Amino acid sequence: MFERMKRLFAQVDMTVGKPWEKIVAFTIPMLIGNIAQQLYNTVDSIVVGKYVGDNALAAVGSASPILNLLLVLFVGISMGVGIMVSQYFGSRDRENLSLTIGSSIMLTAVSSILLMVFGAMIIRPVLHALNTPDSIIDWCSSYLFIILMGILGPAYYNILCGILRGLGDSLSALVYLLIATVLNIVLDLWFVAGFHMGVAGVALATVIAQLVSAFMCFLKLCRMTDLFDLKLRYLKPNKENIVTVLRLGLPSGVTQAIFSLAMVVVQSLTNSFGELVIAANVIIMRVDGFAMMPNFSFGTAMTTYSGQNVGAKKLDRVKQGAKQGTLIAVGTSAVITALILMFGRYLMAIFTSTEELVLLSANMMKILAAGYIAMAVTQSLSGVMRGAGDTVTPMWISMITTVAIRVPLAYGIAFLTRTPESPQGSYTCIWISLLCSWVLGAVITAFCYRLGRWKRKALN
Repeated sequence: MFERMKRLFAQVDMTVGKPWEKIVAFTIPMLIGNIAQQLYNTVDSIVVGKYVGDNALAAVGSASPILNLLLVLFVGISMGVGIMVSQYFGSRDRENLSLTIGSSIMLTAVSSILLMVFGAMIIRPVLHALNTPDSIIDWCSSYLFIILMGILGPAYYNILCGILRGLGDSLSALVYLLIATVLNIVLDLWFVAGFHMGVAGVALATVIAQLVSAFMCFLKLCRMTDLFDLKLRYLKPNKENIVTVLRLGLPSGVTQAIFSLAMVVVQSLTNSFGELVIAANVIIMRVDGFAMMPNFSFGTAMTTYSGQNVGAKKLDRVKQGAKQGTLIAVGTSAVITALILMFGRYLMAIFTSTEELVLLSANMMKILAAGYIAMAVTQSLSGVMRGAGDTVTPMWISMITTVAIRVPLAYGIAFLTRTPESPQGSYTCIWISLLCSWVLGAVITAFCYRLGRWKRKALN
């Protein structure tokens, strides 16, 4: 029994076996984990929506784009570390694997301290600059401040999970995250429904739960001494490894920053339509988070798969897995799209009892539904390119689809649809622009993958 459990939680070597089987086996635990992680924000929204009110729900949602923008550095570090770990694991390079893991742990500590100090200073000015309604600005500020003070939890969880996944272990992170998710739900209800702490309560619950999950990931890594060394000399900053982590990871961080900045700019437009549309956008983005999880999971799986096989110099196997993984991701998203169209209204009703808000959210979600199939292509093929070491191409694609397409299109539609009854224009601009950016992003990503620039980017 013990040996069976040990094999279940062992790292996966994706350089051997049938590609689609390895990809699916790696994706399933990660998908469950990503869904569980999405529950953090979703439970926050449900609890404040039910126990505090729609304005509190709008406050949590308005804070999310700003929080995502502040966390982009950790997204970059996590991606860079994951790529290096997967390639060094594929090539069986123990020394560089140890240096990469140790350097990333120290880099995360320094980055977290800097974000605590400077992030807290800019919260209020940013909220004012985004025209955040006075009715929710105090709640937004309180939520963001508490999350930033506990930033070590989400920072280390993301980095350490990136390391585990690069080593082919998506199951351990899943177990730790499920434990933390249950803890988060319990603390949400305790702090908000029991102690009446409001928005601050859900922020505190999230910080505590993520600290727990990060600590469990670290203990797991400490036990993996058969693959790498976690000694003091490896924890000292290593210039070469840090530079490589940043070179590989910063394009992904910039990608996330561009996306988050676009969300912040569009959030300013969303805020101009009032609290009802803000709350509807929060609900839609929560459901969207779950609908997008398979795409993100397949994308991360393809990064690990590509990284390990590029490290092992099995390029033909990379191409074979890219085709199989993308087809499976597209099929999964097609099923999700059908479910959203059939049951969208019932999903929205989970967050609020306000009938007008439920109907508005459900109708707008129908606009986005088909976009998830396009995102399956984008995430899968971008994952292949990133795993091979080409993180710049997905960055440029993101810049084009968000900066050059989504933001101008959102404001353009709003301007062209202005009427005396709706001086701000049609609020549908928020979701129509997002759908267009997703579809065009899939077309551009497929074209860049076929060009093959990513084949020349391996570390060794």
